[in-house]
Amino acid sequence: MFGGKPPEGDEETPVFVISVAAQLAGMHAQTLRTYDRQGLVSPGRTPGGGRRYSMRDIALLREVQRLSQEDGVNLAGIKRIIELENQVDALRARVAELTEELAAAYAAAEQAAAAAHASYRRDLVPLNQQTAMVVWRPKRR
Repeated sequence: MFGGKPPEGDEETPVFVISVAAQLAGMHAQTLRTYDRQGLVSPGRTPGGGRRYSMRDIALLREVQRLSQEDGVNLAGIKRIIELENQVDALRARVAELTEELAAAYAAAEQAAAAAHASYRRDLVPLNQQTAMVVWRPKRR
């Protein structure tokens, strides 16, 4: 087989036909079709309509099976759990994006403030390099 990894690409690449995916997930192919119809797992499709499963899909199938068999969660509950997990993942990604944007904004603000402060010092406090001290003594008559 493939040693548990797709031959090319990453874990998102849909490469496994339904029979191989069913074997990797430890399920019957009909169960995979049912999960697809119910929206629990959505494999990629070939131009001819055949299902192609990725390693991520296989992991999700195993999680569905675990939740169902070990935790006794029904399929509607599993679908909701998957939706919420996907929502959490999307929110985490958005928080990471916003954190990066905020860090960039802080850096830009600090840079602008530093430039402004540097210009103030030159403009507001002129420095005369030629300083001389003159002592005036009036002449005696």
